[in-house]
Amino acid sequence: MQFINQNGHKIALVDNSYKVENAQDALDLMASAQYHGGSGALIVHKECFNENFFNLKTRLAGELLQKFSTYRVQLAIIGDFSHYQSKALHDFIYECNQGR
Repeated sequence: MQFINQNGHKIALVDNSYKVENAQDALDLMASAQYHGGSGALIVHKECFNENFFNLKTRLAGELLQKFSTYRVQLAIIGDFSHYQSKALHDFIYECNQGR
């Protein structure tokens, strides 16, 4: 994990070695970013997330994103999402991108 300063805010850049399989992994990632770099914002590659995260029927995405929201940690997931065929997922991504 690397940290950058952007306009006075510390942002954690999470590399692909981190794996987020469940809610506890998400909490551990947030705690690590806060403890090691004092960061309340993360940029995470989509490859870090379990593939079930992108299947909305599993409810994993909602569960994990609720954790980030509850602890007021900003999250940006970067990557190529074009190969996913789910309209619901594309709508979900669109709605998430409308927020801060």
